[in-house]
Order: sequence, then structure tokens, then C-alpha cells
Amino acid sequence: MADFENDDLLPLGKVSEVPNQYDPKLLYLIPRSQARESLPKEKDPVAPFYGEDIWTAYELSWLDLRGKPVVAIAKFHIPCDSACIVESKSLKLYLNSFYLYRAESPQEIRRLLSADLDRALDCEVDIELCSVDGSHGITDLAGQCLDQLEVTINCFEINSQLLKSGGGQSSEVLYSHLLRSTCPVTGQPDWGSVIIKYRGQSIDHKSLLAYLVSFRDHQGFHEQCVERIYLDLQQTFRLDYLSVYARYLRRGGLDINPYRSSEDDRAPLWRLSRQ
Repeated sequence: MADFENDDLLPLGKVSEVPNQYDPKLLYLIPRSQARESLPKEKDPVAPFYGEDIWTAYELSWLDLRGKPVVAIAKFHIPCDSACIVESKSLKLYLNSFYLYRAESPQEIRRLLSADLDRALDCEVDIELCSVDGSHGITDLAGQCLDQLEVTINCFEINSQLLKSGGGQSSEVLYSHLLRSTCPVTGQPDWGSVIIKYRGQSIDHKSLLAYLVSFRDHQGFHEQCVERIYLDLQQTFRLDYLSVYARYLRRGGLDINPYRSSEDDRAPLWRLSRQ
């Protein structure tokens, strides 16, 4: 386990009371540098990546001025170059602290969310409030699914040496629904789908699937897992273009979906059926 479990202020893994009044002080920050210390490094480092973390919050409610509840789905786009991330349980507690807050309009709630998160993370967080009606972009992934490939896997420790070249050059989109890692604080499983789009030296599909499955016992936050995949692929193949996008299942009313890319582009706003 990571040493976060020794921090008395960390709410994750502890019994917490539901707050009964709005309180931005509930937000708990974790420096990205702590998780990135374990990422692979080499003498000839790859170019820095771009990207964002897309959080979807399904448990947001407040009261209108008459005391009638309002519900919404919130989407947060957090730049990957922010110094910190918000610990997920603290964000859940913070969002639940609105449940007795009276607001004139959804725009007032959005302004509060934006002000609190911008101040906490010292960056601009793009926030959208959505109706709970509608499909919210549920889609089937385009590209080639790796999950039906026949591979023999004997080890569930991350090993970039599993990655092999397929020979020649390729431009393709590959995906797998078999990504699993564990929370470094609680040890609880995190399940996700990962989408890899690249252009350059061809990647052997079976070796990529075996590599992705090797995360099965890895303890790491969602963001760190995606950055590890990105860096291992880029350092192994020196690709002309690479993006790695993970769509994780929700836990505690939140899903966290990191996107890392070699270009300054935006992640598609997909939502998978199992999310």
C-alpha cells in the first residue's frame, strides 16, 4: 500500500459521516508527483504528454429556493499538468455537502464548483452540469478489440519487456475491456476499458494484450496507470502519435477517465455501456 494510508486527513478507507452543510474544505489534494515517482524514467526521456482527467459525478443534488431537490450529472475536465489531483472520496463528500444547499439556479451551483476546484487545484477546471435524462453518449468503441486473442499469461506484474514489435508501420486503434488495477490505499479493484490510438512502429497485438493484463495486481491510481501505459509504449516504440484513454467503471458515484496524448487534443466524450 502507498503511504497515503498513514495520513490522518485522508478520508479514503475510513468511515465518514455525510456532511450536512456545504463545505469546500472537504476537498483533499494529492500531489501528482507522488504517483509519478514510480513511473519509468530513462536517460533519453520521451516528450511530455498532454491530456486531461475527465470525472463524471452521478451523485449531485441540491435544493431550489423553495426546498425542492434538484439532481444533475457533473462532468469535470482537469488538466493533466495540474500539480495535484483531488482524492476521489473527498470529492464525493464535497459534492454530497450540497444536498441541503439552496440555490437559485444550476448556474449558481456550477459557479461554486468552478470557484472551489479552480482554487483548490490552482488551475482552470472545465465543468458541465447535465440533465440525468438521455443516453449521455453511450457508445460502442471503434477500432480492434484485443480481448479474443489467445494469449498465455503467467505473471501479473507490470513488465514493459512484454511489448513486442509487429514489424513494419501501422496506424490503428486498439482497445481492451480487461484492464484491472487496485486502489493503492484501500486495495479495492478498479475495472476499466483502455483505448490506444497510435501511428508509427507496429505493435504486436498479443504482446500488448498481455502487457495490459499485467496491471491486474498493480496498485495505482487511475491517472498513474494510464501514464504508465503511455510512457511504456512511447519509450518502447517511439511512436509518431500516441494516445491512451481509459474509461473506468464508477465507484462511489464517480468515474475517472484519464486521457494522455502526444498532441494537444481533447478526449472523446464517450461513455461505455458498463459505466
